[in-house]
Amino acid sequence: MAKVLGIGNALVDILIRLDSDDTLSDFSLPRGSMQLVDISQSNTILKETPNLKRQQSSGGSAANTINGLANLGVKTGFIGEIGNDEFGEFFKSDMEIKGIVPKLFLGSKETGRAIGLISPDSERTFATYLGSSIELSDKDLSKELFEDYEFFHIEGYLLQNHALIEQALIFAKRNNLIVSIDFASFNVVEENLEFLTKITKKYVDIVFANEDEAKAFTGEEPRKALDIIAEMCEIAVVKIGKKGSLIKRDNKVYKIGIIEANCIDTTGAGDLYAVGFLYGLINNMPMNKCGEIGSLLSGKVIEVIGAKMNSDKWKEINNELNISM
Repeated sequence: MAKVLGIGNALVDILIRLDSDDTLSDFSLPRGSMQLVDISQSNTILKETPNLKRQQSSGGSAANTINGLANLGVKTGFIGEIGNDEFGEFFKSDMEIKGIVPKLFLGSKETGRAIGLISPDSERTFATYLGSSIELSDKDLSKELFEDYEFFHIEGYLLQNHALIEQALIFAKRNNLIVSIDFASFNVVEENLEFLTKITKKYVDIVFANEDEAKAFTGEEPRKALDIIAEMCEIAVVKIGKKGSLIKRDNKVYKIGIIEANCIDTTGAGDLYAVGFLYGLINNMPMNKCGEIGSLLSGKVIEVIGAKMNSDKWKEINNELNISM
């Protein structure tokens, strides 16, 4: 089976269940937002919420996708940067437990962490300290890091670092890897539009974008945006929430529905869609089947808190895949 290498922000996800939204006001965090915070505020939030229920896992968009593929039996690796601290050790060991090969560099700052404060009604508010994750640079990369892999997956949150992304893409293509990118956020797309357009046309084989990201990239609604993106790469995927997703390859369009799910938390839905789609592609499945597996996994992950599912959930998914394959 083909092996997949990912690159992204190495973050530890810390999800905290709030008793009330008063805590958000205490930390001056707008409900439902994603705020970048410094190390002092990050530590203050952790220190002042000791009695609230919390869970912790290795995170970041690409890391979530790589983790999901590993849970489906795909051999994987991950490139990122961590700090020389307990969170960094946790991130590395959490990946190794899943059989992921960690290709991690040590930065001068503390390991990045994304604190997700979950309101009683399941609304999520994030206070993210990027820390050492953004110290990863093009100088850290080498052609050897990309050897022995067939797929390379990039998270869009790294797009601000043009030199890093372009160097990674050059090495990936020298090793003949199939490249996929998840656009990650419409504001990231808007801020890096010229660069993103250039690399998509020159290096990228598969694009994952949600409705907002696709519009930011093309200025068009999902169906027309799909056509424009598909002119730049081999496979275009536009996710349209409760309406499912659209896929285009070789001038053929596939409309994919969603599964019935009890939505608790949408964290990781896009990351896990990419898991399912890439898994199908690795196993030489047709486009509609790749999309259906993407929908299956995105539907399953929104039934749990956070972007990670427990072993029972993965057994359930693997059983469903074995039945349908």
